[in-house]
Amino acid sequence: MKQISKRARVLTGGAALLALGAGAFGAVSANAAAPAAAPSAVAKADAKNKNTTTSTHLTIDAATKAAQAALDAAEKENQRVSVAVVDRNGNTLVTLRGDGAGPQSYESAEKKAYTAVSWNAPTTELVKRLEQAPNLKDIPGTLFLGGGAPVTAKNAPVAGIGVAGAPSGDLDQKFAQAGVDALAK
Repeated sequence: MKQISKRARVLTGGAALLALGAGAFGAVSANAAAPAAAPSAVAKADAKNKNTTTSTHLTIDAATKAAQAALDAAEKENQRVSVAVVDRNGNTLVTLRGDGAGPQSYESAEKKAYTAVSWNAPTTELVKRLEQAPNLKDIPGTLFLGGGAPVTAKNAPVAGIGVAGAPSGDLDQKFAQAGVDALAK
């Protein structure tokens, strides 16, 4: 029996793979062109049965505007802070670290923003709740110190703004509120 050269085997194998790939591509293309009746029926069922909901989210432009306003308010008072804006789910949208802000301020700002949006309340108010429920502070990702303010739309929380780095929680809270107020303009 005669052996085929290595080059001939490589060329034959390559041609076979090419043919197989072309067949698979044709099958996928044919399936992609077929109309999809089932998903639209599901969408109609969901809409009809009210199984879906729409939520309001802060845009990246609005989040940036709020963060910059909070940072500007702190800089006017010569405070070195970090600012974080999180969405309703606690995902970070924007963070700004001011010149000279401490290394701990970045994470603290995010946690304050998360805490404010989670409870839809300023963190200065939430600190008072610790007297009745001290275990609240043990919830992961939260920080019960002044400096977090919720952003609401139609009385529902849509974002949180956190500021950290000033010498007091009251100052951080004031700067976070400046970020919220900037969204009303």
